[in-house]
Amino acid sequence: MSLSDPPDIGTGDGTAAAPRLAAGMSFITIADLPDWSTGPTGDTAAIYAGLKQAGYETIQTLAPAAARAAGLVPTGIARVFHDPAELRGVAVRWRDAGCDCTTVQLGTGVEDDDQMARLAEALLEAAVQEGHPLFLETHRATMTQDIRRTLDLVARFPELRFNGDFAHWYIGHELTYGDMEMKFDVMRPVFARTRFLHLRVCSNAVGQLSASDPAAATHLGFFKRMWTESFRGFLADAPPGGYFTVMPELLPPRSFYPRMVTGPDGQPREESDRWTEAAFLIEQARTCFHAAQDMIDA
Repeated sequence: MSLSDPPDIGTGDGTAAAPRLAAGMSFITIADLPDWSTGPTGDTAAIYAGLKQAGYETIQTLAPAAARAAGLVPTGIARVFHDPAELRGVAVRWRDAGCDCTTVQLGTGVEDDDQMARLAEALLEAAVQEGHPLFLETHRATMTQDIRRTLDLVARFPELRFNGDFAHWYIGHELTYGDMEMKFDVMRPVFARTRFLHLRVCSNAVGQLSASDPAAATHLGFFKRMWTESFRGFLADAPPGGYFTVMPELLPPRSFYPRMVTGPDGQPREESDRWTEAAFLIEQARTCFHAAQDMIDA
């Protein structure tokens, strides 16, 4: 199959509505919430009902049937290491489960250029042939962990579309160490092709900050610029009914991502409530989306 001019497969609701932002939630964010969190509690059905009531539209989940039962749109998630043939099965599995798209962590980060190309081509073919959006995730320990190699891949396969989990580049490249304006300019081809975002703010050394903390303002500002550029790329050619999902992905302590502080009981605890932090990140993304709309309209 030729990939010279494939359709730009993205998420949409089938209407003639203006392109929009869709607020989602990663299942990781609501995993193992502490008893002092203000997030929903109970079994999966109760938690998903709480997400819907709180205004979330989509959820990245391993239980798509439970998501649909709660009135949420499920999104798939996949990790493929070496075998390009697996990608067709990924697309079929999550499409048939009712998911609107799937984010894919691809490779291991030690591939040569030809191996990366085979995986990228297989991802594109699977998305087109099965009619299911597959968004390549920017992630450490995958073939997109390096900015330069990812840009080279985009030059070879401009049809690629991304899930921008930019925290991995921010900490992995110690991004603020050096000329940030130059780096933003270099990364624009990826921003222009980003159609999904995992929202998480980090520093050059800490994998997950409380973005609402004023001390994180500088880092949050850089992330908002990356998010805004991604929204502008989407809005530049988004079809009617198209939507761009933003999804807080805040990891629990067992991942060693969040900072820990001493709680009222003298025991270590997360420094912030992932539930309220997720809502804060959604509002920041909405601000960025409106800013991108203003840029397009100007």
